[in-house]
Amino acid sequence: MVCPRCVSAVEKSLQNIGVAPIDVRLGEVLLQEQLSAEQVVLLKDQLLPLGFELLDDHLMQQIDQIKSIIITHIHYQEDKKFIFSEVLADELHKDYSVLSKLFSETEGITIEQYVINQKIEKVKELLAYNELNLNEISYRLNYSSVAHLSAQFKKVTGLTPTQFKAQGIRLRKFLDEV
Repeated sequence: MVCPRCVSAVEKSLQNIGVAPIDVRLGEVLLQEQLSAEQVVLLKDQLLPLGFELLDDHLMQQIDQIKSIIITHIHYQEDKKFIFSEVLADELHKDYSVLSKLFSETEGITIEQYVINQKIEKVKELLAYNELNLNEISYRLNYSSVAHLSAQFKKVTGLTPTQFKAQGIRLRKFLDEV
């Protein structure tokens, strides 16, 4: 799950099968009791048409948690300074090197590259809204300078932020496709 609407969709799916969750967050659901085999099948049937899957594999759950933490920090907790290696280690109670190795082996990119990709999508969003200038966007996303943001943006997209802005919103991606 990568957004508040995703959380709502999962909550509704759980309600549809008669399960009242204790807590639903990006990437995880806390239940009072374990689902029966029949409820698991029903939930999978509810989630699949919405574009979600039920992660049974513990390693895939960790990957999803890593992605959810990164997405939450970049897209929904603006103007906070943080170091992702520390945030991930603290929130998942694991050594960052273990998380980094697992992520790289499973996803084929590093956590750092995933963070960069998410930040660039956020830059695209902010450019499309045309409410902030590059200096403000750079500050909001914790870049050291506008030049650093622009260089990273061009490396990832092949366009400068100005060229992207001229192209318009059609070049954006869904967060779970980044």
